[in-house]
Amino acid sequence: MKLPIIIGVIAILAVVGTGLYVTDFTAYLGNNPSTCNNCHVMDYVYEGWYHAGHSEWTTCNECHTPHALIPKYITKAQSGYHHVTAFVFGNIPDAIRAKPHSREIVQENCKRCHEATIANIDMSPMAGERFCFDCHRSSAHGERGISILPYKHTEENQ
Repeated sequence: MKLPIIIGVIAILAVVGTGLYVTDFTAYLGNNPSTCNNCHVMDYVYEGWYHAGHSEWTTCNECHTPHALIPKYITKAQSGYHHVTAFVFGNIPDAIRAKPHSREIVQENCKRCHEATIANIDMSPMAGERFCFDCHRSSAHGERGISILPYKHTEENQ
């Protein structure tokens, strides 16, 4: 009775292990921007970032995930789940937009990096419910639609 259970568990572990190996799962745990560009729908976002000003200072995770260890990987897992299910079921939107939770994370990371710059702005009459990227939309990803070639962010391209 125990032998079929042991064989079943070993088979499941072999399938999961093979899947993790084939998909290079560990790459998604890191911070390399080319990992975010593995899916072709991210080409224009990656390309925009690559040619915009923030590419010299940040990676995707610097802006799109919390910086605390556990919240970062919870966010990466949630995003990964949404990305995989969208890809598998073909629910990929024409225009990729951040979910409200992601917008909050990006806003907090803008504030964290640009704290000294925005100190005066927070006291101005314009301060309020707006996100930084409402006005600075092209700062991190550049102008939309200007790039036509998806380059990979690798050592040899720098």
